[in-house]
Amino acid sequence: MPAPPEPTGARTVGVAPAPTEPTRAAVLDQFVARVADYRAEVSRCSPAELDAALLGALAESASVVVPAGLVLAVPGALIDDGLSAAALDAIDAAVTGAAVGIAETGTVVLDHRGDQGRRIITLLPDLHVCIVRESQVVPSIGAALALLDPARPQTWISGPSATSDIELSRVEGVHGPRRLHVILLAD
Repeated sequence: MPAPPEPTGARTVGVAPAPTEPTRAAVLDQFVARVADYRAEVSRCSPAELDAALLGALAESASVVVPAGLVLAVPGALIDDGLSAAALDAIDAAVTGAAVGIAETGTVVLDHRGDQGRRIITLLPDLHVCIVRESQVVPSIGAALALLDPARPQTWISGPSATSDIELSRVEGVHGPRRLHVILLAD
């Protein structure tokens, strides 16, 4: 009787292949897609295109507030130096930075450092424009948690503020901005 043929490749039964790490481009594309899934606007730009992207995002806003630590000049913007809730409620938009973006969920996390300001400035105006640098986008919640200081206040944002009543009618803007525009800024 002839010998059985030699196997051409080893096979291991019952062992799943090791997961592959997504490419950086895939992580960024997933972040953009997930942000858009939440009915948020999202745009990508280079540093040279940031001013134009910001003006486009703010085109319908007559008044804008920025945190004192934002190192970006936003024409005509008020700097939040402790503005009252009533004053902030009368402002159309806020522009902030971010602490981290999470690709798997399309979530932006603020930890309220200088470029992100007080939580209230992102909750009262109808539009929140949040600038997230590509280097701040991580693949997963676990990766985000590893970067965040649990002692700092955090706001996790997944799309514009929305809630549903008992009849499942969606209402936007009840607990925060009605519109969210994320600008993903290339490093």
